[in-house]
Amino acid sequence: MPRLSLAPLTSYGFALDIAVRTTDLNYGGHLGNDRLLALLHEARVGFLAAHGWSELACGGVSLIMGDAALVFKGEAFAGDVLRIGVGVAEAGRAGFRLSYLVSRPADDAVVAVAETGLAGFDYETRRIVPLPEATRTSLEELRDAAG
Repeated sequence: MPRLSLAPLTSYGFALDIAVRTTDLNYGGHLGNDRLLALLHEARVGFLAAHGWSELACGGVSLIMGDAALVFKGEAFAGDVLRIGVGVAEAGRAGFRLSYLVSRPADDAVVAVAETGLAGFDYETRRIVPLPEATRTSLEELRDAAG
């Protein structure tokens, strides 16, 4: 079976350290895929906050996640401190892609690479909307800095 391939960015402008909790483990005793997605959400919220944004107020527009892709490269266990790097992989008229690198600093192991696609969204009309020009420009600058 072919595997999904995600290329990590050259650099990530934001990082969040977070410990794996017992409740993050699945029946195999390691970090579950659903819990990894929740950890990425936590890192995304931190990334947005670092730039003065939130998921409901990103420069004048709300955001909605349209897709997510996760590729595990290794396991993580309860008590492991993971570093989640977040960077802008792509920026467009109505949305952007964030890239994530999940690693374990204790042994420099890469645990996962991931991406999420976010779009501007109007929760009243339930429609995708363009990103404000200033937000798009900021995202493009962050993308260019990540290489």
